[in-house]
Amino acid sequence: MNQRSYAVLEPHTAAAGVNSGFSLAEGLRAPQSTQVQSALWRILIVESDAVEAETLARGLRRHGHEVDIVATGSEALRSYADADLVLLDLELPDLDGLEVCRGIRSAHEIPVIAVTARGSELDRVLGLQAGADDYLAKPYGFRELMARMEAVMRRSRPARPVAATITCGPLRIDAGTRQVTLNGEPVETTRKEFDMLYLLASHPETVIPRKMLMQQVWGDSWSRRTVDTHVSTLRNKIGAGWIITIRGVGFRFGQG
Repeated sequence: MNQRSYAVLEPHTAAAGVNSGFSLAEGLRAPQSTQVQSALWRILIVESDAVEAETLARGLRRHGHEVDIVATGSEALRSYADADLVLLDLELPDLDGLEVCRGIRSAHEIPVIAVTARGSELDRVLGLQAGADDYLAKPYGFRELMARMEAVMRRSRPARPVAATITCGPLRIDAGTRQVTLNGEPVETTRKEFDMLYLLASHPETVIPRKMLMQQVWGDSWSRRTVDTHVSTLRNKIGAGWIITIRGVGFRFGQG
């Protein structure tokens, strides 16, 4: 096992032999209430060192994320499309990590963070040129990794649609005045209810995944129950037919 790589995930002790800056307790302790991640993401860890990968995965899962692990570049290229974020080691047994990064970037805009023992300036430049959204050299601190993940995901969130008035039969949604009317009568909505309805109505032929809806509308503070509560309340106000539940996926705009 590569000693330097192993030190990334070992507790910070004299026996480790390296001032790693990563504490096992730091990664595995439950997040403080003021530091809970704003979104639960599905993260793909591409790492050939099983001990390192599992330790990192446990830390991420304790912070609420779903985690998948693959050990080779070829597996990464088959699996990345199901993830929200890829943590990619560049030292892989079958393919060079830079080639894996280029392969992902040529086909998808999914955020990729290179997490690797290659720490020289040239390595960083090559990693970023290959399409990595960020580059973190081992050894690193778990809190720094979490902060970089948050920053990358924040930058990758799609821009909100341009303000417009959407009319569908008797329902009118005016983003400029943030008013909703049904059959000419005003419907009182909260800020989040309006944002949710407008997002769905802006993509009438598209099923909006629950996770995307949560990230777009609630941003840094939400739970799964929050969405269900707001959907239920909004349906009571405008009718159930305007918001259709696609079981196991999310919601789409209906026709009343």
